[in-house]
Amino acid sequence: MFDRDALARSVKTQGAVVRVVICAHQGSSPREAGAAMLVWADGQSGTIGGGALELDATQKARAMLPGGAARVEKIALGPSLGQCCGGAVTLGYERFDETSLAAIPETGLFVRPVSSQAGTEAPLAIRRAEKAARGEGVAATRYALGWLAEPLSPRARPVWIWGAGHVGRALVSVLAPLPGLSLTWIDTAEARFPQTVPPGVTRRIAEAPQTLVSEAPKDAEHYILTFSHALDLDLCHRALSHGFAACGLIGSASKWARFRSRLQALGHDPRDIARIACPIGDPGFGKHPQAIAVSVAAAILSQPFRVSVKETAR
Repeated sequence: MFDRDALARSVKTQGAVVRVVICAHQGSSPREAGAAMLVWADGQSGTIGGGALELDATQKARAMLPGGAARVEKIALGPSLGQCCGGAVTLGYERFDETSLAAIPETGLFVRPVSSQAGTEAPLAIRRAEKAARGEGVAATRYALGWLAEPLSPRARPVWIWGAGHVGRALVSVLAPLPGLSLTWIDTAEARFPQTVPPGVTRRIAEAPQTLVSEAPKDAEHYILTFSHALDLDLCHRALSHGFAACGLIGSASKWARFRSRLQALGHDPRDIARIACPIGDPGFGKHPQAIAVSVAAAILSQPFRVSVKETAR
């Protein structure tokens, strides 16, 4: 799928990026049609796979950054790339900046020519893909005669991570590369964050971070991992009052028992309090920060994103 949110974040920070996408493939291919990566002057995100294929595509993409029209190329995955897949891929290269980003629809199917050889009218296969997307809700990546149609990803799943300590850093490092997530990372001071924050992660700094809970979407998922039990409690209290899709708190059984009692004293219904998971993740994975992060990531990926959320405010 075409991840418009990820592209917008990269354009905002980099100014211009080149998106490389597998338009189509024949035979064995390192990735499926629609797999894409974003490339900028000193970095990239996503992958089209293939090692030498990706390296070659990255170099060609960087050459387009100063300016260049969209184009496609068909590449045999054979000896010229030091590969033995035996198949072939058609790669599309498109440069995006703020102006071209504005032309991309928010939802539906993104249809456009990606080759200078494309005709002025979309070919039949592309028109059929548009009809299926409109009438049947069926959308998939389609390429024909220089035209490309890609379904746009649904709205990114908002995940708010409270705390930039060892577990917070591990969790961000595991979640940041995953598609479909919008990460907001909050702590009290700039020095609490690592020098390099993964691309696409929104960093928020506030002396009183609990005041930011009201800015979170109602369907956000919160993971509370701060250095302070008092702050953890306040975040749980405000999250319960604000509403959330999911909420996890790092801690022991005894910590959670105290928190349940205090949250009830603050007026929260026990049924709502029970929606907060504590401890987070699967204890069977162990207590190492990366182990906690992996188990939390597994739990996030195992649950579908729920856009409609029960309000817990009273």
